[in-house]
Amino acid sequence: MKAIKGISGMATCRQRDAAQMNGLRLAMQGLSRWSALALAAVFLAVVGISGCNDSTSVAHLRVLHASPDAPNVDINLDGKNVLTNVAYKAASDYLDVPAGTHTIKVYPTGTTNAVITANVPLAKNTYTTVAAINFVAKIEGKVITDDNSAPTNGNVKVRLIHFSPSAGSVDIYVTAPGADLSNETPTLTNVPFDTVSDYLSVPAGSYEVRVTPTTTKEVVIDSGTLALTAGQIRTGVALDNPGTTPPFTAIVLKDLN
Repeated sequence: MKAIKGISGMATCRQRDAAQMNGLRLAMQGLSRWSALALAAVFLAVVGISGCNDSTSVAHLRVLHASPDAPNVDINLDGKNVLTNVAYKAASDYLDVPAGTHTIKVYPTGTTNAVITANVPLAKNTYTTVAAINFVAKIEGKVITDDNSAPTNGNVKVRLIHFSPSAGSVDIYVTAPGADLSNETPTLTNVPFDTVSDYLSVPAGSYEVRVTPTTTKEVVIDSGTLALTAGQIRTGVALDNPGTTPPFTAIVLKDLN
């Protein structure tokens, strides 16, 4: 981390941060909430959370809203809102933040009472996902270490996460598209809620991921055909999908390439 020289240097950095954030607020006036969120994400990607830190001391942080009955939320990092009005099933891109321990708070949008507070150590050059998970009555923060080191030649890396609180334990099949599950063995078996799998290294190509209640072949989540190119890393997340039958869905996070 770049050394900060004296109190005046700290004040200058803080003043510049305040000026940048004030400029962002002015630019967001009159925009729709989705346009404003997109502008905020672009701003953060370009200028970073703080301009006072050297690029060699940067960590990478992604945020996921995975609490199915929670309202839209604001994400606060060390006293500053860095994402606002984040909807269920939405994930940010990786944000560049100074390496070190950070206080992350999650607020229902427009409120001042945090429903999640977590002190998260972020080492330089690491990638971390922080997710708000479970029903709002039991909401909690889940800190996930991401391994974005490149896959071996010709391969992709795939990771699967069970964040669907309404589902019990599940089996997960990663197969060729259209494969008959009656002839397939689960890739992962008896996976409980709040489980993050290890990375699977598989050859580049087309796959289909299907999720069934454990010991059954009843598909409750079907990814359809996923075309994966060599060098990519993807994380599939099983979630509740209230109001649908079956009430489950999945999203795919683009970790690398």
